[in-house]
Amino acid sequence: MTIEARAAVRAAYETPGPFYLRFGRLATPVIHGPGYEFELGRGVIERAGSDVTVVACGLMVPAALEAAETLAASGIDVEVINAHTVKPLDADLIAESAAKTGRVVTCEEHSIMGGLGGAVCEALAERCPVPVHRVGVRDVFGESGPAMGLLHRYGLDAEGVERAVREILA
Repeated sequence: MTIEARAAVRAAYETPGPFYLRFGRLATPVIHGPGYEFELGRGVIERAGSDVTVVACGLMVPAALEAAETLAASGIDVEVINAHTVKPLDADLIAESAAKTGRVVTCEEHSIMGGLGGAVCEALAERCPVPVHRVGVRDVFGESGPAMGLLHRYGLDAEGVERAVREILA
């Protein structure tokens, strides 16, 4: 279990009332060290950038960071925000970043409806209306299969994030 996952479980335990945590079935790269400060409702800028904001959660954070590195080689400067908490969402951080970059891509291993993408769109509609492209599962019935193959099929990998960033910049 990653440092962030442990911190989320601890926060759930210490928070009164109902709580929902979602964990993927794949191992994810560790992106935080032991000094990582997890706070409910507070996003983390994992990579600063100026051309486009990518807001990601869960296993899509490492994919977004990988895509950002690939895009940097093409001169595209991507800001990556880890929205580890969808509710409450750090709408202020996301709006500040959107105001700076002028466009947002959301990335989630989830349906684009009712998840991170929808929450970001709602927050930005009230605070900083900018173009948004949502990377996630479209309104389709899911399939069973090898996890990595399914992620690629639905564009939930670094290649899919890179494609979405290029589309929103076009």
